[in-house]
Amino acid sequence: MKYQWIFFDLDGTLTDPAVGITGGVMYALEQFGIHESSREKLYPFIGPVLTESFRKYYGFTKEQALLAAGYYREYYGKAGKFENVVYDGIADMLRELRAAGKELFVATLKGEAFAKEILEHFGLAGYFTEIAGQVMDGLETPKSQIIMEILKKRGIDHQGRAVMVGDREQDIIAAREAGILEIGVLYGYGERAELESVHAKRMAADVRELWEELLH
Repeated sequence: MKYQWIFFDLDGTLTDPAVGITGGVMYALEQFGIHESSREKLYPFIGPVLTESFRKYYGFTKEQALLAAGYYREYYGKAGKFENVVYDGIADMLRELRAAGKELFVATLKGEAFAKEILEHFGLAGYFTEIAGQVMDGLETPKSQIIMEILKKRGIDHQGRAVMVGDREQDIIAAREAGILEIGVLYGYGERAELESVHAKRMAADVRELWEELLH
């Protein structure tokens, strides 16, 4: 088997979180007197670390970005986490991958508690050996470290048989830093140009194409 251990990003890879995430960002910005009405303008927030996005797109200081992230989580914890949709075909793909004997993980920059709640809500949590994300203790853990901690804890000797699946450049970079393979998906929120800019070697246009690649 080509892949035995498969790591999935959550937002933009397993689920479409646009409504919940943009709603949370809108709420956070409102606390600073910034009124955004276009959800599409906020799509770049889907995937990367929240504080980095507030600083990059709105010029927030580090302190303001941390405060904004807190406001975001206030909204997201009450409503945003379930303003979410599982991409068509994901549940069937996960079921078949497990049936084929592959071990599945989630590695996300979302708060770990939120990630578990979301996957349990949609009936997907049982497919994963481990769901790992941010612990929200004020420190931000790089995605590569999240992956490496799972590899170490599970005693995985990946040697080219472990792969990270995600829709943003951060997923590709994290996979490389962790020493595993990567697959970029084009149905999420990272465009082809973004994935090509970090030299993604493998890309899947849709869930069916991803499914076929992972079953090899």
